[in-house]
Amino acid sequence: MQKLSIKDLELKSKRVFIRVDFNVPVKEGKVGDDTRIRAALPTIQYAIDQGGRLVVASHLGRPSGRRVEKFSLKPVAEHLSTLVGKRADFAEDCIGEAAQSRAQALQDGDLLLLENLRFHKEEEQNDDHFSKQLASLCDGVYVSDAFGAAHRAHASTVGITKHVTKAAAGLLMQKELDYLGRVITNPEHPFVAILGGAKVSDKIPVINALIERGVDKILIGGAMAYTFLKAEGFTVGKSLVEDDMLQTALEVKTRAEEKGIELLLPTDHQVVDSYEPVKGEKIIAKTIPIEFTNLGHAGMDIGVETVSHFSNALRDARTIIWNGPMGVFEEPPFNEGTLAIAHAVAEAADRGAIVIVGGGDSVAAITQAGVADRITHISTGGGATLEFLAGEELPGVTALNDK
Repeated sequence: MQKLSIKDLELKSKRVFIRVDFNVPVKEGKVGDDTRIRAALPTIQYAIDQGGRLVVASHLGRPSGRRVEKFSLKPVAEHLSTLVGKRADFAEDCIGEAAQSRAQALQDGDLLLLENLRFHKEEEQNDDHFSKQLASLCDGVYVSDAFGAAHRAHASTVGITKHVTKAAAGLLMQKELDYLGRVITNPEHPFVAILGGAKVSDKIPVINALIERGVDKILIGGAMAYTFLKAEGFTVGKSLVEDDMLQTALEVKTRAEEKGIELLLPTDHQVVDSYEPVKGEKIIAKTIPIEFTNLGHAGMDIGVETVSHFSNALRDARTIIWNGPMGVFEEPPFNEGTLAIAHAVAEAADRGAIVIVGGGDSVAAITQAGVADRITHISTGGGATLEFLAGEELPGVTALNDK
């Protein structure tokens, strides 16, 4: 985990290639949620203050190796200019003459954002020639601040490191490795994990790793809870279930019990009679105990009793990690459970707990709830966070130089 840091590098008058994760929502030429851009600002500002000449690169969306205008980073360059307080120049491509001429023209403290890396299929193929072209834009100095892309072995996260002299972690990458590393190696107890989202299969490696590392409590919400509930014999109606994971869910629960780990499931939930409301009709939801669920019900969110149980389970926590929503978060009123948990983890942080929140909907929830500034660490990684917590090596981290 002791990787070379941007603070170990001599940046003055050097062209520095900084890989960031600016994979943000852009609608009608405007950036929506700029959380990921703001997260990289300390690294960008540090490099500017040190007199570096910044060549900044990112992907956006999934253009599948061709130029797709809606995935252009041009609006991001404009937004970045307002955040940094100085003009971010923009290159119409990430390689070739368009990028080379602008990179060569950089002066100390200047900032250039390259066009979407994924407009070239070679990026995701980790193509060596493409990696070399990216590396040619800098003076042998590479900084990765893209934790959210570190679980991908792509040209800009791994390949480029073979063609530079120094490959270091940015300040955000360092922070991610520090906080998540602490959870893996030496968490303060009681240690509580809150996991939600649709699929049990996505979270099994993390749950197993947490059980091995001595987590004290695991709270399970979201659609994945229904797989556990059905495995225990509850009727879950039309709620989302992974039937091929029922046996696995039982084995996980048994292993947790054997190690004295509390695994808490919802005791009540908000349900509807149909996922497909008739257009114009108001969604009619009701909150019922889990055991009152019938074959026609579809579970959409945890209920108030579950929120209370889960909040109580966080009372004395010293370390909390949260990944995944408690319900169909994007469709009010089924965001209520997730927002309530956002307030509960913020209160735990106020009491001195280390609280780490990761995953798009969980991060959106703490922002919506207005508690983001009270959270110890907001992880910018989705899949990367889960893989790291599951103890898997992240190629984009392994590729960086050790101190």
